[in-house]
Amino acid sequence: MTGNATARPAGADPLAEISGLSLGPVQGGPPVLHDARLTVPRGQVLGVVGRSGSGKSSLAYSLLGHVRPGLEVRSGTVRVAGLDPFDRADARRLRGRVVSFLGQDPASTLNPALRIGTQIGEAVRLRSPARRAHEVRAQVEELLLSVRLPADRAFRRRLPSQVSGGQAQRVALALALAGTPALLVLDEPTSGLDTVLADRMRGLLAEVLSGGDRAALLVSHDPAWIASVAHEVVRLEGGRITGAGTPDAPVPAPRWSAGFPAGGGPGPGRAPGAGSREAPGAGSREAPSAGSGGALSVRGLHAAHGRVSVLHGVSLTVPAGSCTAVVGPSGSGKTTLARCLAGLHRPARGTVEWREDGAEGGHGAPVQLVAQDARGALNPRESVRAALMRPLGRRHSAADAAREAARLLDLVSLDADLLARRPGELSGGQRQRVALARTLAAQPRVLVCDEITSALDRETASGILALLGSLRRTLGVTVVMVTHDLTAAAHHAERAVVLDAGRVAEAGPVDRVLTAPEHPVTRALLTHADGVVLAVPDQRR
Repeated sequence: MTGNATARPAGADPLAEISGLSLGPVQGGPPVLHDARLTVPRGQVLGVVGRSGSGKSSLAYSLLGHVRPGLEVRSGTVRVAGLDPFDRADARRLRGRVVSFLGQDPASTLNPALRIGTQIGEAVRLRSPARRAHEVRAQVEELLLSVRLPADRAFRRRLPSQVSGGQAQRVALALALAGTPALLVLDEPTSGLDTVLADRMRGLLAEVLSGGDRAALLVSHDPAWIASVAHEVVRLEGGRITGAGTPDAPVPAPRWSAGFPAGGGPGPGRAPGAGSREAPGAGSREAPSAGSGGALSVRGLHAAHGRVSVLHGVSLTVPAGSCTAVVGPSGSGKTTLARCLAGLHRPARGTVEWREDGAEGGHGAPVQLVAQDARGALNPRESVRAALMRPLGRRHSAADAAREAARLLDLVSLDADLLARRPGELSGGQRQRVALARTLAAQPRVLVCDEITSALDRETASGILALLGSLRRTLGVTVVMVTHDLTAAAHHAERAVVLDAGRVAEAGPVDRVLTAPEHPVTRALLTHADGVVLAVPDQRR
């Protein structure tokens, strides 16, 4: 049983229990997690849902005895297989052997300097009786095959940078399974994958979790997936468990969604109606601003990483004030294209040029990138205030910059009290919104958004997309949206560009590309979207 109840299913053997757990900032302030109580029985999957910043990841990390920097345990206990993961000796016995973690970002799990076989081999040696070289190698090969990856020597000798995003995520899963753990903690393990790979990953995890007595705590923004694999679901709101139930008896809707359309709810800690701003509905697409000429023009773009060619003659045009969605399978070159557009990756050949008729002066770099990995984009030692003040300080006095920093946070639905926090003290969704606010501080003419909603719940993601639409309408800002979310592309972009293996597979009006696709790659992406792509709106506002 979960929530604040003390009962549990008849005959259920609890593998993990959290009792009265409260976490909060070390320097004081409201708790991030308050009086959390739940039980994870052996052989069962517990789903955890809630808005970004509601405390889901903090709850999940507690089962490994981990607290984000800047936070502390204020009260409560955590037990996994009868051991305390916050006790150093118990943690050594638990981590990797009894409980393992798989998150949304394999880059935070894999060592970029070690070969894949070496990393998995080290995990096998630490977590299993295997010691001889041939025993370790046999287990490494078995683990790779179990997650549907090649087990040959050539693949084992690859570095993490030499595999696709989907392959890297499966390598991270193999690492998590190396000690045959009884409990898997899964934090949004499919959020950074395209629809095809995400579907395959869900199927793979369903196999891993089926049968036997392995338990799992699954944090996800995908309610359909949660419903398909979880035995029970709990909902978090503002750091509190506010509902619990079985997937066929959904938990109560959160209070913050009452009376608001998707994405129109208030931000964390903000009362309904506070700081409201006009924003387009979730299903609206806006035409380029009137009187705004020019375009972002890409011609014959070739790019490589070392000796490996990634982009091959990519050409596209994004009219000023419009939105173009760039979609495609993981590993197709979308992020490399985004970095080339922002001037962060030097192309081997080709040109990227921004032209705008009658643009006002005083802007900095016209093209700015909002990266998918907000944790890596923000300095972990720097407060939110310092991150925003650096670009603002170039154009404003200290007092004006401070006021502008608070305004930018409000613009992305964050409270000003977050200015003193560091990135490690924020949730994934909060970090992404801070990264967007910092980008807006540079007053860009083009925003290149690389999967900026992949780690956010649907309500928050819809709010961010609505914000981008509002910026297009009021400021005439141009948007290039790199995304795996085909629904977002359908409802917020005028044009779609589909990449495959570094080439443009097809491009055109989003109405045609996502309703009458011509290329097999586009058809595959739509097929694995499981019907989530709604009818493309006919009218553009």
